[in-house]
Amino acid sequence: MIATNGLVDFHCHLDLYPDHPAAIRESDEAGVFTLAVTTTPKAWPRNHELAQATRHVRAALGLHPQLVAERASEIAIWDAHLSETRYIGEVGLDAGPRFYKSFELQKQVFQHVLRRCAEAGNKVITVHSIRAAKAVLDHIEAYLPPTNGKVVLHWFTGSKAEAKRALELGCYFSINAAMLDNERHSSMVAAIPLDRLLTETDGPFTKTADRPSKPVDVAVVVEALSRLHGVSSSTLAATVRNNLRSLLGPNGEGD
Repeated sequence: MIATNGLVDFHCHLDLYPDHPAAIRESDEAGVFTLAVTTTPKAWPRNHELAQATRHVRAALGLHPQLVAERASEIAIWDAHLSETRYIGEVGLDAGPRFYKSFELQKQVFQHVLRRCAEAGNKVITVHSIRAAKAVLDHIEAYLPPTNGKVVLHWFTGSKAEAKRALELGCYFSINAAMLDNERHSSMVAAIPLDRLLTETDGPFTKTADRPSKPVDVAVVVEALSRLHGVSSSTLAATVRNNLRSLLGPNGEGD
């Protein structure tokens, strides 16, 4: 297994682990750059407070599409905190059977998020798109000019044609181990240029060795991606670090 220092976990729900402060501390001590996404705006202040005290962990401000049905009113709280961070997530759309009833409301919230991010400029947004790749890309194209923000498609499971469209829109992709265990999804990932790839765990919603994945487990993703692309794990890890730098731009994270 490769060393974890310098690896990237661009989508992890650290506030959902039993010991939130310990989860953040462990990620920081391991040297894994970790984006700690939030699912509701009310969870943002504590996640941000803990992440601010670290070198490697940053918090993202989100309103998860699966929670929009009962939490849409929290968009006002999201608005109030937007100026406090460059990182936005988890946001997006979910057209799965459990959440389809709220799909129109989800679209309203996602449109609002993208418009506000475009107005603010320079935001980096991690986006959920289950069974909604076309709708997500339509929204990005309509409401977020590529010069006004950057999108990372988290656990993207769209088609190769949809991935190609996302690339043309300037999107990056964060890849986890579960995606690479699925033949259709791994085939799509193989078609993504190396310079648009980031890595993620989406812990604790994925598992490593029969336990919830932690940011250090992103090493497993690096090794799997290196095999898929026929490069060494050290080369793949360095590529992802460079991609993160490109995503954040010449002035770094700027928060």
